[in-house]
Parts: sequence; structure tokens; C-alpha cells
Amino acid sequence: MSEYFHSVRLTPERCKGCVNCIKRCPTEAIRIRGGKAKITEARCIDCGECIRRCANRAKTAVTDSLDDLKDYKYNVALPAPALYSQFSADVPANVVLCALMHLGFDEVFEVALGAEIVSDATVEYLKRRDAKKPAISSACPAVVRLVQVKFPELIDNLIPLEAPVEVAARLVRSTRCRELGIAPEDIGVWFITPCPAKMTAFKQPLGAEKSSVTGAIGISQIYGELLKAVAVVPRDANCQRATARGVGWALSGGETSAAAAGNSMVIDEIHNVSEVLEQVALGKIKVDFIEALACSGGCIGGPLTVENRFVAEHRMHQRLAKMRAEDEAHGAAPAKYHPDSSLTEYDRTIEPRPIMRLDEDIFKAMYKVEQMEKTLNKLPGLDCGSCGSPNCKALAEDIVQGEAVETDCIFKLRERVRDLAQEMVGLAAKLPPSLEEREEN
Repeated sequence: MSEYFHSVRLTPERCKGCVNCIKRCPTEAIRIRGGKAKITEARCIDCGECIRRCANRAKTAVTDSLDDLKDYKYNVALPAPALYSQFSADVPANVVLCALMHLGFDEVFEVALGAEIVSDATVEYLKRRDAKKPAISSACPAVVRLVQVKFPELIDNLIPLEAPVEVAARLVRSTRCRELGIAPEDIGVWFITPCPAKMTAFKQPLGAEKSSVTGAIGISQIYGELLKAVAVVPRDANCQRATARGVGWALSGGETSAAAAGNSMVIDEIHNVSEVLEQVALGKIKVDFIEALACSGGCIGGPLTVENRFVAEHRMHQRLAKMRAEDEAHGAAPAKYHPDSSLTEYDRTIEPRPIMRLDEDIFKAMYKVEQMEKTLNKLPGLDCGSCGSPNCKALAEDIVQGEAVETDCIFKLRERVRDLAQEMVGLAAKLPPSLEEREEN
């Protein structure tokens, strides 16, 4: 099996061995072994849920930094629409964008422009007769990876369109190479990201051999410097081109609204997504389009943002209301649909990564399933997590795979200790009389 790159990393010395992360991981990718958390890379989808839940900050997201800009002749910032929600609606979007230039970027290109293009491409895709329904948005990389590892039977339902950030990167990289005469490898294209899953998506692209995005810089990482820059940027600075249609993608439901998708369903928060996809896999959901987002509230709730999710949502609604009024007043039009399919469509098929594969050999796998069921029947079924596995079923799987033993369960351990104690008492009763007792008699 090939090695995986993951943005989400564990700092063992900070881990206290609590079970908060294992109880919340949507793919059961974490175990507590030897008093420390252990992440199973093949299961991890980089959703960042463990980062949110870890009170000891033992889980972090590895991203790039502004220092990496010096390795390139020309640097472009791709700000996520969610970035606007980190600022009051009184701070114009163009000021936020121009402030990025003060941090060392040569140009700012809005991901919202890519979102406008993808919105139109989605409209066209949903019209196709061969589009498998319900069509599931592939904009959130954590959701795509969730489908890969947990619902591989739904891979054909994923819309084969690149995420807006990838479309924006392809567009700006090819355009600047041609206009400025700079080699592609000399242009750094950096996503200002609200989530770790994007970083992983650039290192291991889902629908292409190579991403056009150079790297990702977390919003939380540059927010302090950005605040200082916002204070000095002229209010009439002109950096903005995207409309409310693209910027609205930051919120849950923004993609559905932009694509005007009827008979659709919007889901956010990774556990909700997992539960609904389970119903989709069972054929219980009859809709044409599903917008699924790993973070609560959409990208504004990403683990690499700084503002409270509800505050950010309120601010974004205020900003969008202003933008829609301005768009209408100035006759601003969204980016037009790009007929070149190479800009928006996948270059390759997404492959499944099933996590419940007990063995490559089908006969061994069937035997392990049988052993797993027998082991599960012996366990208490409390799903307490004190064994270091997220639930009893996961512990049974770990035991069958040789990664745990039955006495890792504290209830089974207590039974074992009780049985041993009774056995010792029984053996003591069978001891021959001592020499002292014989002499007295």
C-alpha cells in the first residue's frame, strides 16, 4: 500500500491518552495504545475533527508558511471565501484582499472566481443523462476521502469536477505563465485555507496527477499579520472581482444556491454527512444533488479559522447582503462558464480506499469476520472507549488483527482478575497442613 501524506499530525508528548479524539473520529482512525493516541494513516481523511476535540493540542495541522514564498519568483494568494468571514462586514472585501499583498504576495486571485465557474459546470453536469443521482458534490476533499474509505460504493455518485481552488489555480497559473513569460515552476500559488484537508488534497490530488496549487497557508497562521495590514490598506483599494454568487460558497448551502440545484440536500458537519451517506448507500435518499461539507456551517467553521463559527456565519450573511446590492447596482456578473473541460473536470478516476478490508486473502478475511463476531459477542457492548478503541466492534477488529488483546477491555480484565482470585482461593484451600499444625496434633 502506498504511503499517505496527512496534514493532521500528532504530537505524542502533548497527548494525555484521553479518549476524546477516538470517540469523535468519523472513520475510527485513532486508537489509544501505550497511553498515547495513534493515528491509522489509511483511515484518516484529514477532516480536522480531532484537532477541534483535543484539549491538549496534541493534534495539529501541518501547512506551509510565508517563508516559503521566497522560493518562487512570482507568488499568488488564493484566498478562500471563508477568509472574509473572519472580519467584520464593515471591512470591505477588497481591503482584505489587498492586505494579502502586504504580506508578500505579488497578486491575489479569488477562489470565489473559481467557485463561479464550478457552479456553472455543476449546472451543466446535472443536466447530463449519464449523471448518477444523487450527484454528490466533490468540493470538500474531506467528504471525498470519506466516500473513498467508508462508502466506496458511492464513488460514481461524486461529481467529477475539480474544487474551486484547483480551478482558480489552473486559471491563474496558465494565464500568468503566458502573460509574464515565467516558467510554471517559478510561480508559487498558495491557498489561504480554513482546513487541513486542502493541504492534503494538494499533496495528494484526488482527480489529477498533480495539483496546480503549490501549497496551503492556514488562515489562523497569518491572521495576526493580516489584521495589521487591513488597518493600513486604503478603503478604495481595488482587488475584488468575484460576486456574491462565488463568495457565498463559504456558507453551507452556498454551492447549492449558486448552482440553483433543485431537489437537493445540504449537509454539514462530518458525522451528519456520514449518517446521510449511509442512507444514500442504502438507497433511502431520493434527491438529485447533495452538497456535503465536513465542517459545521461550511468552510467558515474550518479548524484553521480564528473566529467563532456562529459569529463568522452572521458576518458572512451581512457581507453577502451588501455584495448582492452592490453587484446589482453595478451590474457585476459572475465569471462565465469555461467551455474548456480540462479546467474543471477530473483528469483521472477516484479510486476507493476501503477501511474494513480485514485481509487481502478472501478466505482469511471471511475467517477473521467470523472470529470478529465471536469476539464481539464476548465484549460488554458499552462502547465506553476505555480500552483505547472507539467502540467494542472496533476493539473486536483490533483483537482479530493482532493489534489488541481481550484484556484491554477493563470489564474483561476485571473478570479475569476475579477468576484468578477465586482460583487462588480454591488452590489455597487444597494446601496440605503445615508442619507446625502436625506437631501440635
